[in-house]
Amino acid sequence: MKGKIIKGIAGFYYVHTSKDCVYECKAKGIFRNKKIKPLVGDNVIIEILEDNEKLGNIIEILERKNDLIRPLVANVDQVLIVFSIKDPDPNLNLLDHFIVAMEQKGLDITICFNKMDLINEKEKQDIIDIYQQVGYNVITTSTLEEDGLEHIKKILKDKTTVLAGPSGVGKSSILNALQDTVQMEIGEISQKIKRGKHTTRHAELIAFDETSYLVDTPGFSSIHINELEPEDLKHYYIEFLDYQDQCKFNSCVHINEPQCGVKKGLENKAISQRRYNSYLLLHQELKDKRRW
Repeated sequence: MKGKIIKGIAGFYYVHTSKDCVYECKAKGIFRNKKIKPLVGDNVIIEILEDNEKLGNIIEILERKNDLIRPLVANVDQVLIVFSIKDPDPNLNLLDHFIVAMEQKGLDITICFNKMDLINEKEKQDIIDIYQQVGYNVITTSTLEEDGLEHIKKILKDKTTVLAGPSGVGKSSILNALQDTVQMEIGEISQKIKRGKHTTRHAELIAFDETSYLVDTPGFSSIHINELEPEDLKHYYIEFLDYQDQCKFNSCVHINEPQCGVKKGLENKAISQRRYNSYLLLHQELKDKRRW
């Protein structure tokens, strides 16, 4: 029988095979011998040991199309990056870190700004425009007012989606509002530092139906892209791509070089100054890490 691993705990793997049907499985020793570890998100073939008790063995792991390190999950189609619009204020440089990390993995990206009930229309549009003009799909939600949730459900349909973002932005609240199968613990927001306590402990796929899954990720305040070389960062700011062929030098990193097409786009306001500043900060960060 074919299924998908939705959770792994202490050597047991829980395999979703159809609506409301999950088998508790062990992995065959052959995987250990080949040093292959089943991952949440793996599509697998299982043999049934006990149908009434829903027990089985994983006998084959089907080919992965991708895998992520954090969270440790395979076969992801897209990412829904959630940031609050207020309380806490969005750290847009951190958001750009998330975007670069997911661009590296080749995932489709949707940006969700939550807590829209806390700001006015102009503040809302100023932030949304930054990313919509780049070409990203941007949606807005308010779990307090139950606004925007139907839009999210459409995005999740027939996909395996990673729900990413820092603590305290409302990821668990969104997840709880979307379904009632798994209720995630909602972390209190520290009134002193306006950050959420880490609540999600492990990667777990939540099945909305037979073909739609969502994985919540541990909340964290930074995301590491150490393996990325500084000179390659430019490829993951997608608004630069239309201007790079106007650069005099193929190796141009759009900082100090003469006759730079990206900087011309910046002067013409076709590229966001805020996004470009974010690029400079991240480029320097990568240079500093390589130096060490």
